[in-house]
Amino acid sequence: MPEASGRRTRPRATLNRDRVLDAGIALADADGIDALTMRRLASMLGVEAMSLYNHVSNKDDLLDGMLDRVTDEIELPEGGPDWRHRARRRAISAHAVLMRHPWAAAMWASRLNPGPARMRYVDTALRHLREAGLSPGLLDRAFHTIENHIAGHALQALGFPLAPEEMEEASERFLRSFPVGEYPDLAAHVRHHIEQPGEGDEFGFGLELILDGIERIRGAS
Repeated sequence: MPEASGRRTRPRATLNRDRVLDAGIALADADGIDALTMRRLASMLGVEAMSLYNHVSNKDDLLDGMLDRVTDEIELPEGGPDWRHRARRRAISAHAVLMRHPWAAAMWASRLNPGPARMRYVDTALRHLREAGLSPGLLDRAFHTIENHIAGHALQALGFPLAPEEMEEASERFLRSFPVGEYPDLAAHVRHHIEQPGEGDEFGFGLELILDGIERIRGAS
């Protein structure tokens, strides 16, 4: 029997929850979380919108699952010389993940249905602080201070309206727009950014101040 002519079509990959979440993450990374609709996500996957509801209950379940999948990218180090080493590596990894997925930073503290990856992240961070000998009250404040620095710095960096290459021109224009003599320290601050663009690691600097402060209080208690 002669072989059927025509081009063979590649079988479509089976739709499952992981594929839906990964596609949602890719769409939000590329176009922002406001662009993520069930209809557009379904089109991206080559299915009807109703097919998605076999794998996610609703839009909230989709967002919670996406955030949990992103959280699973964060390193949770168990080894290291001391508690600060583990806290530093975790915080740096978490900050990098939020910068890689800009939409996730705004959801970091607002989603109230944590999945297994998010619960593992929080539980590990709390355990490391407990094992460092922090009292319950200090542990609570230390955990939230570190978390606020991770998410807050990411939100500030992601929300800054200028690209690095636009900073010098905008700063020069700003210096010409107000009475420098009345605000000399503000003017000096702006000039510093012009002369030393992108100087240092602001996230790491703030993180070390926090860890130093926690260690000082821990040692005194």
